[in-house]
Amino acid sequence: MEVRDSNGTLLSEGDSVIIIKSLPVKGSPKGIKQGTVVKNIRLTDSEQEIEGKVDKMMMVLKTMFVKKA
Repeated sequence: MEVRDSNGTLLSEGDSVIIIKSLPVKGSPKGIKQGTVVKNIRLTDSEQEIEGKVDKMMMVLKTMFVKKA
């Protein structure tokens, strides 16, 4: 299964990605800001989602909102 970022670059386990759009998060007043770096990502079963730690919390992110660092 190939997982690609918003620019079509192939992502793999352990890559670092950058958030390209500020995202709201339920239960958090500030959300995730544009430009936040997410290191050491994990791939999920879905081709359109990845997992990574943002502010010490594990988040599932859509690949359309990230680009490879």
